[in-house]
Amino acid sequence: MAVDARAGAEETPGNANGDGPENPDEATTKPRKRRRPFWVELPFLAVIALGLAFLIKTFLLQAFLIPSGSMQNTLQEDDRVLVDKLTPWFGSEPERGEVVVFRDPADWLSSLPAQEPNAAQRFLGFIGLMPAVGEKHLIKRVIGVAGDTVECKGTGPLKVNGKPLTEPYVYAGNTPCSPDPGGQFKVTVPPGHLWVMGDHRQASLDSRYHRNDPHGGMVPETDVVGRAVVVAWPIPHWSTLPVPETFEQRGLDTTD
Repeated sequence: MAVDARAGAEETPGNANGDGPENPDEATTKPRKRRRPFWVELPFLAVIALGLAFLIKTFLLQAFLIPSGSMQNTLQEDDRVLVDKLTPWFGSEPERGEVVVFRDPADWLSSLPAQEPNAAQRFLGFIGLMPAVGEKHLIKRVIGVAGDTVECKGTGPLKVNGKPLTEPYVYAGNTPCSPDPGGQFKVTVPPGHLWVMGDHRQASLDSRYHRNDPHGGMVPETDVVGRAVVVAWPIPHWSTLPVPETFEQRGLDTTD
């Protein structure tokens, strides 16, 4: 027997008691929520994005601008590097061979003109969307850590705990040790401090030339912001910043 579809469509099915529809959802359609226009949501999205950028800059990575040629050819003037700020939160300490950014420990930059950032640069630098401008930070390579004896005689090689370093990263045409009086030294790094030097040895006012400051030219580990891990800009200069093999040689560590 054929069923008339029209008749079935006109009837309202009831439940077992005959007092209402079997499925209320079929009988009642809820009104849809109207989405807010994008221009209304945009300020909220911007606040979230800025908040995330600030958190990343504070706890994970921060961009820094290279202001000079003291780390050539590893880093060029106006390069932007990304600095790892996360691992120090887990108790990691700077190691030999790492390139680190640190706060000026004893007015090392006092002889250089300070760059005054404008309001936009200050804001973007504060939240981490551009390198911080006008802050007193330096970037050098860690040569000696606590307990190390670092020594330079003549033009080199540079020695750590009596072991000569092979330094292919030193700027072409420079000698590992500078023959001027400031470049001749033998120091032992005290606990909680670092001995740092620039890769452009004859153009870097590093630990060698600040031995008369309160720290004896050493950088307190508490002043270290983090380790530079990547050259991020400009794109043709993109590279990672690994620890050179010479710092992994056997017998370099005083505990070996």
